[in-house]
Amino acid sequence: MINFRKGSKDELAKLPPEAGFDERADIIRRHLAEVFGSKNLSFLFGSGCSSYTHEGSELGIPTMGPLAAEFQTTLQGMPGLPGVGAFVTAEQRNALMDRLGIDLMHDDFRKNLERMMEVLMTAQQFCRTSGKAEFQDALTTVEAVIAGVKKFILQKCTEGQFVQGDETVVTLYRRFYQSLATRSRGLAPPWVFTSNYDLFNERAMDRSGIPYSNGFAGTVERRFNPSTYRRALAEQLDISSKRWAAVDGYVHFCKLHGSVNWTEEESGLFPIREAADKLDPVQDRVMIYPTPSKQTASFGSPYSDMFREFQRQIVQDQSVLFAMGFSFGDEHINNIIFQGLTLPGFRLIAFLNPEDANNPVTKELAALGDPRIWFIWGSDEETGKKAHYFDSIVQDLMPTSADQKEEQAIEKVFKKLLSKQQGDENGEG
Repeated sequence: MINFRKGSKDELAKLPPEAGFDERADIIRRHLAEVFGSKNLSFLFGSGCSSYTHEGSELGIPTMGPLAAEFQTTLQGMPGLPGVGAFVTAEQRNALMDRLGIDLMHDDFRKNLERMMEVLMTAQQFCRTSGKAEFQDALTTVEAVIAGVKKFILQKCTEGQFVQGDETVVTLYRRFYQSLATRSRGLAPPWVFTSNYDLFNERAMDRSGIPYSNGFAGTVERRFNPSTYRRALAEQLDISSKRWAAVDGYVHFCKLHGSVNWTEEESGLFPIREAADKLDPVQDRVMIYPTPSKQTASFGSPYSDMFREFQRQIVQDQSVLFAMGFSFGDEHINNIIFQGLTLPGFRLIAFLNPEDANNPVTKELAALGDPRIWFIWGSDEETGKKAHYFDSIVQDLMPTSADQKEEQAIEKVFKKLLSKQQGDENGEG
């Protein structure tokens, strides 16, 4: 069943038990359309938004659990089998265990690659600063294993069905950005924040012709400059009187954990650059791992600039944050959201099950009974749709434009007329 709760109030409680997915989705869509008119609107995308499984095949990028499980398969089995030893060899794994006692197949790592990276990069820092020769020798092994894990994740984010011509995930992102066009003119541009490393957002906006700022400036060499977030995009209305108006549909876009196409160079006023070519985690300093402690690493640029924008947006007046595909597993992101909840004008709309026993953070949020915290989740038995999945959110729950509503109304009328005509013909026959 599809669920929609504001604090402790069930917004779908008055519906009859036989109410279907469409009827429930329509109520949710109307509520979301109201908050779309908020003065400051933000979205937070987690790894769930870039994952889409169809008939057992992953068309996007696996979430952290399946990603970690897949990496574990590359560590196991007989040497020479496809994938085994492609990223971390058996020799490297054994050397890491013998020298530092780190078991890459430990239970803590089987469902979380970022946890593995935290341990490895802590070990790297320890070996670098140690004066003992045995730990200096182990440093080479640790760095080789880190490079292997990075190579694996980078490959999963850049190679897949979506590179081989499948447009499913990009199309979902395009539909999301098109829904932002339903906002009234004159409102501040929406902000989209993501903890993902992939390029689905950029491709969707580029293909849809949506103007956006992502913190980078330049043409031949695009480099990160946080001042670009303070700029506006305007069009000239009257040449003679120099009248200007803000361009509609403009979006501010922030990648809180970096990107697969960011690299850091040693010199320059703005060292973080967007690379046009595919990067090699062994050769390039790819900026995708704010570890060993993501919260500590987020204090450095460009992460500090990104999180500053996230915090600034959250604490503004009449601020609304949509959390999609995000399981509240990042403490440094959660802390900023919790700061927003201390302000009376802030609202959080989370697409997940607050009663999930494996998620203590959402259980605590739900226990507050705060009407400013909305939860939308559940699945429909007839259609198989899950309300908290990204595809259902953008296809069924996001507000549609007035033109789209007109088209849908006309389509419904034609369907009724057609079914009536067929019924009459069947009756006459």
